[in-house]
Amino acid sequence: MAEHAPQRLTLLGATGSIGQSTLDVVARHPQRFEVFALSAQRQHGKLLAQCLQFAPRYAVMVDEEAAAQLASGLRAAGSATEVLSGARALEHIAAAPEADMVMAAIVGAAGLRPTLAAARAGKKVLLANKEALVLSGALFMDAVAASGATLLPIDSEHNAVFQSLPAGYARAPRAAGVRRVLLTASGGPFRAAAPEALAAVTPEQACAHPNWVMGRKISVDSATMMNKGLEVIEAHWLFGVPAEMIEVVIHRQSVIHSMVEYADGSVIAQLGNPDMRTPIAHAMAWPERIDAGVRPLDLFEVARLDFERPDLHRFPCLGLAFDALRAGGAAPAVLNAANEEAVAAFLERRIGFLDIARVIAACLERSAALAVDSLEAVFAADACGREWARGEIRQRQAA
Repeated sequence: MAEHAPQRLTLLGATGSIGQSTLDVVARHPQRFEVFALSAQRQHGKLLAQCLQFAPRYAVMVDEEAAAQLASGLRAAGSATEVLSGARALEHIAAAPEADMVMAAIVGAAGLRPTLAAARAGKKVLLANKEALVLSGALFMDAVAASGATLLPIDSEHNAVFQSLPAGYARAPRAAGVRRVLLTASGGPFRAAAPEALAAVTPEQACAHPNWVMGRKISVDSATMMNKGLEVIEAHWLFGVPAEMIEVVIHRQSVIHSMVEYADGSVIAQLGNPDMRTPIAHAMAWPERIDAGVRPLDLFEVARLDFERPDLHRFPCLGLAFDALRAGGAAPAVLNAANEEAVAAFLERRIGFLDIARVIAACLERSAALAVDSLEAVFAADACGREWARGEIRQRQAA
C-alpha cells in the first residue's frame, strides 16, 4: 500500500453512534487519519475522553455550560485542545482550511448549517445527516456542484448504492444503464401485521425492532417505514434519479444493504454484516479499501435471503414520502417536520399510531404554498410544518 499523508478529520456529532464508530475506524488507522476537530451537543464527559485519546486541535460544544465543563477538564489534564461553543463554531470547524474531510453526523436540522458550510468549502463530505438532503436537497447539491466538494453517503443503504454503481457515475446513473435503485428495508416490527391491527399499537410495541436496538424516534420511523421514505428522498438527490426509478424492497435479514438494477438485467448488490463501520471506512478511505474491524459475512450462517414488496396500506408513511418527493418544493421539509412532531406525540401517548400518517398527510396538503429558495426559507418551511402538525395533533386529542 502506498504511503499517505494523514487526512485531517472534522467530526460533527462525535458522541453519537456514528461518531463513535468513526473514531473506532480512526483508531485502527492512525497513520491514515488524524482528528482535527470534534463536536457534541452537551455530553462533555464523553467528549473529554475522546479529546484525550485523539488530541484534536478544536472541540466544540453547542451548549455553553457543557463547553465550560469540557474546558475545565481539558485544562486539568494538560490538553492543548481549544474549546469553542455555539452553533457558529460548528460552521467554523466544518469549513476550516486545515480539515480535509468532514463527517456530518449531527442528527436533525441542527446539522444542516455546518454540513452546508463543509459543502460550500469544497470538503470531502461524509454525509450521515438526513436533513441536509431531505430539507434542502437542491440547495445542498448546488453547493456541492459549485465548490467541487466530494460527497460520499454514510447511510448503509445509500453507501451500498454508491458501491454498486460504476466509478464516476454516482451523479449520472442513467448514463451507466441503471434501470432502478433498490433500497432494502427490514420492515420493522409490523412487517406481517394486519393493517387493521395497527390502530392499537403502543409505543413499546413500535420501539421493539426485530433486528436491533435503536433510539425511540428512529424505531418508530422504522415501524412506520418513514425512515425508508426519507431515504428515498435522499437517494433522489444523491444519485439524480426520479421517484419512478427508486423502489423499496423489504429484506428482513438486513444482509443486502441495497441494490442497483441495470438495463441488461444485471442486479448488483452490496452485502455485509449490519455494522456502520463498513460504510464509514469505505467513505473515509475512498477510493481505497481498509479494514473496518467488521466481522466477515458468513453466507452459510445467513442461509437464505427473503424479499417482499411493502404494503402501502400497512405503511402509508412510505407512500407519503414518495408523494412529497414528487411534489417537490417545501413538501419534503414539511413531511420531515410533521413526522417529527407526530412521532413525539405518539411516544407521549397523545395520538395513536395510525394518526402519525394522518397528521403528516394533512400537513402535506398545505405545503404547496411554501417556497424553499434559500436556507432561511427551508427553516421557515420546517417551522410551518411543525406548527401545522401541532394543530392537527391538538384536534385529534380534542376529538
